[in-house]
Amino acid sequence: MTPVIAFGEALVDMLSSRLGETRDGPETFTPYAGGAPANVAVACARLGVPSRFLGMLGDDHFGDFIAGELAGHGVDLSGVARTREARTALAFVSRDAQGERTFDFYRPPAADLLYRLEHLPAGVFAEPAILHLCSNSLTEPAIAETTLAMAETATRAGCLVSVDANLRHNLWPDDQVDIGLVTRLLDAADLLKLSREELDFLRGDHPEATWLAERLAAGVRLAVITDGGGAVRAEGVGMSLAVTPPSVQAVDTTAGGDAFIGGLLASLAEAGLHEDWHRDTERLEAALAFACRCGAHAVTRPGSYVALPTRDDLSA
Repeated sequence: MTPVIAFGEALVDMLSSRLGETRDGPETFTPYAGGAPANVAVACARLGVPSRFLGMLGDDHFGDFIAGELAGHGVDLSGVARTREARTALAFVSRDAQGERTFDFYRPPAADLLYRLEHLPAGVFAEPAILHLCSNSLTEPAIAETTLAMAETATRAGCLVSVDANLRHNLWPDDQVDIGLVTRLLDAADLLKLSREELDFLRGDHPEATWLAERLAAGVRLAVITDGGGAVRAEGVGMSLAVTPPSVQAVDTTAGGDAFIGGLLASLAEAGLHEDWHRDTERLEAALAFACRCGAHAVTRPGSYVALPTRDDLSA
């Protein structure tokens, strides 16, 4: 089975007790270990896939909390570094009545932004693996350089590179996403995942078909577009698939996208990496359906790691 390696931020989601517009009574916050790449590492581990997280945690209480949660879910922490130069990041999460969330980030400064190539364990890409990245590690120049270099290193080593756009506008200086820089990372991917909203933002005035064709021409082998509870599309050269996810009542959408991509990567990891993985439409359709079930399960529960399904959860 191919291992999955996720790089980027691990942070603590402080989940508000309030739903919707109500302001009655005191507001309390419950801490949940989170961070998109860390969520994906946990998602894969909970599905029985060898999983490793690469990132920097603060040498503080919240860093200890996240490390304990990751290890408790079976994630390999040998690529995790600790620092006293910055604190572990926090995200205060509010939800509307449909479970859709908004984030207030306490980042930067944050420990995850201090990870560099020299922190990589020796031989991390010596064997075939799936490397998963997202755009949250592009928001400052040094961590962006590390992220792009890691993608290039993994590609040269024969790994499959997965990128989730996962745009969080308020993580960027002045809330201004660097579309050119994000697109560089997207074009470094073999597997690209983005939401309908992210696709529309990133393509700007470009027609959707033209923008997707540019990504495929740059080397992306499969682009997966999610649309909330709507159909999931997968686009490749000469290939197009659509899968409808299960209908559920969302409680908290925080980890839904990460559960989806974790389920998709877990399916690819189980099948093993082969040169034509992106052309095997039967297997891809089954993998996308499985990923949809993972995402649907996660949004029916609050939190991140704790909401991610095991195989027993999905068979119940």
